[in-house]
Amino acid sequence: MSLLGAIEAGGTKFICAIGTGPNDLRAVTRIPTTTPAETLPQVIRFFRQQIKQQGTLAAIGIGAFGPVDVRPDSPKFGWFLNTPKPGWQQIDFAGMIQRELNIPIGFDTDVNAAALGEHQWGHAQGLETFIYLTVGTGIGGGGMVSGQPIHGLLHPEMGHILIPHDLSADPFPGVCPFHQDCLEGLASGSAIEKRWHQKAASLPADHPAWALEANYLAIGLVNYTLMLSPERIILGGGVMEQSQLFPLIRSQVRQKLNAYLDIPKITDDIEAYILPPQLGAQAGIMGAFALAQRATQSK
Repeated sequence: MSLLGAIEAGGTKFICAIGTGPNDLRAVTRIPTTTPAETLPQVIRFFRQQIKQQGTLAAIGIGAFGPVDVRPDSPKFGWFLNTPKPGWQQIDFAGMIQRELNIPIGFDTDVNAAALGEHQWGHAQGLETFIYLTVGTGIGGGGMVSGQPIHGLLHPEMGHILIPHDLSADPFPGVCPFHQDCLEGLASGSAIEKRWHQKAASLPADHPAWALEANYLAIGLVNYTLMLSPERIILGGGVMEQSQLFPLIRSQVRQKLNAYLDIPKITDDIEAYILPPQLGAQAGIMGAFALAQRATQSK
């Protein structure tokens, strides 16, 4: 198999790797996401060094935080658009990588990339329609419908759906700079930290934060389930490393659906319907390898 490059471009760090997949990871580096002028030259330097040491790459796959332009026929394909990440708005990201390294590029959102990783090597193998939701500093969603990554006018922004907010039960206003109390504004890691004045990882398992978090995430999952009818829902990201969340979310999803969908996967086997990624924290970078493979096939 051809040697490939992969970039998981996150809001906190860029993970760059060389290899072909989970069983062939030859070099990995992590670069802090500061400014484009500081971060991108380090990314290019890593790949130049690896090409010198290991040989030519067939393609590089990139999964990036958004919003980004994923339309191949757009003059801004591969650009960061009006992202809330300071300093990264309107940056020709994929184009810069392609020009500097003269290598084909596969490009999508970080969550669509993670979904592709799970489709190729993880819990979404053999599925045609599924959702991957990441709950971390922000909330993002992606997946596939009928075997194709979800694209359309742009790409999914599942973290920014508007959900019921009972201000008497939760007076916290939300943290989203665009919508304030959308799903991301109420249930992201940033929201947890600002609401409770400590990071999610430091909250005990019996803290009231988790029942509230499960409620908000379950509202989102019920909406996605009714809209897209996914065969499976995969929940990744740092917040979902709190394992006590999964049974709470599953219970809330069942309760909110109120037996409307009489389907065994939900009524009898919801543990296999809503579950963490098989690839764990590697889902994003493995998805970038899957994007690189697709780029080689489309040359």
